[in-house]
Amino acid sequence: MLFDLLEKNRSYRNFDSAGKISREVLEGLVRAARLCPSASNLQTLKYYLSCEEETNRQILEHLRFAGALKDKKFPYPGKEATAYVVICHDTRISASPERFWKDVGIVAQTMMLAAAELGLGGCMVGSMNQVKIQEVLSMPDNLLPQLILMLGKPAERVKIVTAEDGNVTYFREEDDTHVVPKRPLAELIINKE
Repeated sequence: MLFDLLEKNRSYRNFDSAGKISREVLEGLVRAARLCPSASNLQTLKYYLSCEEETNRQILEHLRFAGALKDKKFPYPGKEATAYVVICHDTRISASPERFWKDVGIVAQTMMLAAAELGLGGCMVGSMNQVKIQEVLSMPDNLLPQLILMLGKPAERVKIVTAEDGNVTYFREEDDTHVVPKRPLAELIINKE
Protein backbone atom coordinates (compact mmCIF):
# COMPACT_ATOMS: atom_id res chain seq x y z
CA MET A 1 0.00 0.00 0.00
CA LEU A 2 2.72 2.52 0.95
CA PHE A 3 4.86 1.43 -2.00
CA ASP A 4 1.88 1.97 -4.32
CA LEU A 5 1.55 5.55 -3.02
CA LEU A 6 5.30 6.12 -3.37
CA GLU A 7 5.18 5.00 -7.01
CA LYS A 8 2.18 7.29 -7.70
CA ASN A 9 3.90 10.21 -5.97
CA ARG A 10 5.99 11.46 -8.89
CA SER A 11 6.89 14.99 -9.97
CA TYR A 12 4.03 15.90 -12.27
CA ARG A 13 4.26 19.17 -14.18
CA ASN A 14 1.11 18.97 -16.31
CA PHE A 15 -2.40 18.75 -14.91
CA ASP A 16 -6.02 18.35 -16.00
CA SER A 17 -7.39 21.88 -15.63
CA ALA A 18 -10.89 20.45 -15.07
CA GLY A 19 -9.63 18.64 -11.96
CA LYS A 20 -10.22 21.46 -9.49
CA ILE A 21 -9.04 21.06 -5.89
CA SER A 22 -11.10 22.58 -3.08
CA ARG A 23 -9.78 24.50 -0.11
CA GLU A 24 -11.20 21.69 2.05
CA VAL A 25 -8.89 19.19 0.34
CA LEU A 26 -5.91 21.53 0.87
CA GLU A 27 -6.83 21.90 4.54
CA GLY A 28 -6.88 18.10 4.77
CA LEU A 29 -3.29 18.01 3.49
CA VAL A 30 -2.29 20.51 6.18
CA ARG A 31 -4.06 18.33 8.79
CA ALA A 32 -1.77 15.49 7.70
CA ALA A 33 1.30 17.77 7.90
CA ARG A 34 0.27 18.94 11.36
CA LEU A 35 0.82 15.41 12.67
CA CYS A 36 4.42 15.27 11.45
CA PRO A 37 7.44 15.43 13.75
CA SER A 38 9.11 18.81 14.12
CA ALA A 39 12.58 19.79 15.38
CA SER A 40 12.26 20.54 19.11
CA ASN A 41 8.49 20.32 18.45
CA LEU A 42 8.56 24.05 17.67
CA GLN A 43 6.27 23.64 14.64
CA THR A 44 7.62 26.68 12.79
CA LEU A 45 5.89 25.93 9.49
CA LYS A 46 2.81 27.77 8.22
CA TYR A 47 0.91 27.18 4.98
CA TYR A 48 -0.56 29.45 2.34
CA LEU A 49 -3.30 27.62 0.42
CA SER A 50 -4.34 28.60 -3.09
CA CYS A 51 -7.04 27.06 -5.26
CA GLU A 52 -8.03 30.28 -7.02
CA GLU A 53 -7.03 30.59 -10.67
CA GLU A 54 -5.64 34.14 -10.47
CA THR A 55 -3.58 33.48 -7.33
CA ASN A 56 -2.31 30.22 -8.87
CA ARG A 57 -1.21 32.15 -11.97
CA GLN A 58 0.64 34.70 -9.83
CA ILE A 59 2.46 31.96 -7.93
CA LEU A 60 3.43 30.11 -11.12
CA GLU A 61 4.96 33.29 -12.58
CA HIS A 62 7.64 33.23 -9.87
CA LEU A 63 8.62 29.54 -10.00
CA ARG A 64 11.40 27.79 -11.92
CA PHE A 65 11.42 24.01 -12.40
CA ALA A 66 12.23 21.08 -14.73
CA GLY A 67 15.70 22.51 -15.40
CA ALA A 68 16.94 19.24 -16.93
CA LEU A 69 14.31 19.52 -19.68
CA LYS A 70 15.64 22.66 -21.33
CA ASP A 71 13.80 22.05 -24.61
CA LYS A 72 10.38 22.06 -22.88
CA LYS A 73 8.37 24.74 -21.10
CA PHE A 74 6.25 23.49 -18.22
CA PRO A 75 3.45 23.36 -17.59
CA TYR A 76 2.11 23.07 -21.13
CA PRO A 77 -0.52 25.72 -21.95
CA GLY A 78 -3.85 24.79 -20.35
CA LYS A 79 -2.16 22.16 -18.14
CA GLU A 80 -1.43 24.37 -15.10
CA ALA A 81 -1.76 23.16 -11.51
CA THR A 82 -5.16 23.81 -9.96
CA ALA A 83 -3.83 24.35 -6.43
CA TYR A 84 -0.69 25.33 -4.54
CA VAL A 85 0.53 24.98 -0.98
CA VAL A 86 3.27 27.45 -0.04
CA ILE A 87 5.20 26.06 2.93
CA CYS A 88 6.58 28.96 4.98
CA HIS A 89 8.90 29.27 7.95
CA ASP A 90 7.71 31.64 10.69
CA THR A 91 10.69 33.64 11.97
CA ARG A 92 8.66 34.77 15.00
CA ILE A 93 8.98 31.19 16.28
CA SER A 94 12.63 30.71 15.26
CA ALA A 95 14.93 33.13 13.45
CA SER A 96 16.77 30.25 11.71
CA PRO A 97 14.87 28.60 8.83
CA GLU A 98 17.89 26.37 8.05
CA ARG A 99 17.41 24.46 11.28
CA PHE A 100 13.95 23.40 10.07
CA TRP A 101 14.68 22.39 6.47
CA LYS A 102 14.23 18.76 7.51
CA ASP A 103 10.76 19.62 8.77
CA VAL A 104 9.94 21.13 5.37
CA GLY A 105 10.89 17.88 3.64
CA ILE A 106 8.94 15.76 6.10
CA VAL A 107 5.71 17.77 5.79
CA ALA A 108 6.05 18.11 2.00
CA GLN A 109 6.42 14.36 1.49
CA THR A 110 3.55 13.70 3.89
CA MET A 111 1.27 16.10 2.01
CA MET A 112 2.29 14.68 -1.35
CA LEU A 113 1.53 11.12 -0.20
CA ALA A 114 -1.83 12.25 1.16
CA ALA A 115 -2.52 13.92 -2.21
CA ALA A 116 -1.53 10.73 -4.08
CA GLU A 117 -3.96 8.78 -1.92
CA LEU A 118 -6.70 11.14 -3.19
CA GLY A 119 -5.71 10.52 -6.82
CA LEU A 120 -3.88 13.85 -7.07
CA GLY A 121 -0.31 14.55 -8.06
CA GLY A 122 2.11 17.38 -7.82
CA CYS A 123 5.60 18.70 -7.85
CA MET A 124 7.72 20.10 -5.04
CA VAL A 125 9.28 23.36 -6.21
CA GLY A 126 12.10 24.97 -4.27
CA SER A 127 13.36 27.29 -6.99
CA MET A 128 11.34 30.47 -6.64
CA ASN A 129 11.60 34.21 -6.31
CA GLN A 130 10.88 34.26 -2.57
CA VAL A 131 10.45 38.03 -2.38
CA LYS A 132 7.95 38.10 -5.26
CA ILE A 133 5.99 35.17 -3.77
CA GLN A 134 5.74 37.05 -0.45
CA GLU A 135 4.68 40.17 -2.33
CA VAL A 136 1.95 38.66 -4.56
CA LEU A 137 0.53 36.71 -1.60
CA SER A 138 0.68 39.76 0.72
CA MET A 139 2.66 37.82 3.33
CA PRO A 140 4.13 39.51 6.36
CA ASP A 141 7.95 39.62 6.56
CA ASN A 142 8.08 36.92 9.23
CA LEU A 143 6.74 34.25 6.84
CA LEU A 144 9.49 33.00 4.52
CA PRO A 145 8.43 30.68 1.66
CA GLN A 146 10.61 27.55 1.76
CA LEU A 147 8.97 25.14 -0.70
CA ILE A 148 5.89 25.21 -2.91
CA LEU A 149 3.72 22.23 -3.78
CA MET A 150 2.02 22.41 -7.21
CA LEU A 151 -1.03 20.16 -7.12
CA GLY A 152 -3.67 18.85 -9.48
CA LYS A 153 -5.04 15.84 -11.27
CA PRO A 154 -2.03 14.52 -13.25
CA ALA A 155 -2.23 14.84 -17.03
CA GLU A 156 1.00 13.11 -17.95
CA ARG A 157 2.70 9.75 -17.63
CA VAL A 158 5.73 9.30 -15.37
CA LYS A 159 7.80 6.13 -15.41
CA ILE A 160 10.53 5.01 -13.01
CA VAL A 161 13.51 3.12 -14.43
CA THR A 162 16.76 1.84 -12.93
CA ALA A 163 19.62 4.27 -13.54
CA GLU A 164 22.40 2.97 -15.75
CA ASP A 165 26.04 3.98 -15.31
CA GLY A 166 25.11 6.44 -12.54
CA ASN A 167 23.08 8.68 -14.87
CA VAL A 168 20.10 9.94 -12.85
CA THR A 169 19.10 12.81 -15.16
CA TYR A 170 15.37 12.68 -15.88
CA PHE A 171 14.17 13.01 -19.47
CA ARG A 172 11.17 12.81 -21.81
CA GLU A 173 10.65 9.96 -24.26
CA GLU A 174 9.33 10.60 -27.78
CA ASP A 175 5.73 9.99 -26.60
CA ASP A 176 6.36 12.66 -23.89
CA THR A 177 6.49 10.12 -21.04
CA HIS A 178 8.55 11.58 -18.20
CA VAL A 179 11.29 9.07 -17.28
CA VAL A 180 12.87 9.19 -13.82
CA PRO A 181 16.01 7.06 -13.30
CA LYS A 182 16.54 5.78 -9.75
CA ARG A 183 19.79 4.33 -8.47
CA PRO A 184 19.66 0.53 -7.97
CA LEU A 185 19.15 -0.78 -4.43
CA ALA A 186 22.59 -2.43 -4.42
CA GLU A 187 24.18 1.00 -4.94
CA LEU A 188 22.29 2.52 -2.00
CA ILE A 189 23.15 0.02 0.74
CA ILE A 190 26.54 0.75 2.24
CA ASN A 191 27.21 -2.40 4.30
CA LYS A 192 27.22 -5.33 1.85
CA GLU A 193 26.79 -8.89 3.07
